Amino acid sequence: MSVNTSPAPARTDTTATPRTRNDPTRAVRLGGLAMAAGAAAWALGTVLTYDVDPVDGEYPLAYKASSLLFQLGLVALVAVQLRTRATGTGRLARRFLHAEHVMLGLAIASSIQWMVAPDVSEDAIFLALDAFWPLSMLGMAAIGIRIAIAGRWRGPARVWPAVAETWVLVMLPVSALASAEVGSFVGAAHLLVGYTVLGLILALRPELTVARDR
Repeated sequence: MSVNTSPAPARTDTTATPRTRNDPTRAVRLGGLAMAAGAAAWALGTVLTYDVDPVDGEYPLAYKASSLLFQLGLVALVAVQLRTRATGTGRLARRFLHAEHVMLGLAIASSIQWMVAPDVSEDAIFLALDAFWPLSMLGMAAIGIRIAIAGRWRGPARVWPAVAETWVLVMLPVSALASAEVGSFVGAAHLLVGYTVLGLILALRPELTVARDR
């Protein structure tokens, strides 16, 4: 009788390796795609409803849904920023991103109310919720500046958040000085050049968000 002491051959039929299962860039790609899709959806919705009076007109449900998709894309974007510590490794930097998530959550609650119960939009509590729309966007502008200063993201991923997140800073004066039609097209163009391109950068070049050892 003989005893075979040879080791069992290694399996080669596994579908994923630890490297692919733990790929740190996968979440960045998914977050980037969500951001790009949400921004493009809202840009399209904005162009298709350029003739709606923002004061007296009622926006169609499809437009409201497109703005909600944009907000959900922002949630994904901030999650990527948290995961990669884009604003820095300190506790304050991370807390600010958590605060931005809270503001986005309240803004999303306002958008959902606008979709399902527009008749109560003038109630005090919903007016307060609606204020988190511009507040959350101002927060995104501050995040974009901080990412550029921190320098943990590299190349276009470092500078493009500051470009994308100037949306509110551009749209506030445009809305005040230009017609609603002009504002709609400027806003849509900025969404495409800013947040949509940022999402594509993250989706196509996720390695730019991985900080190098210093």
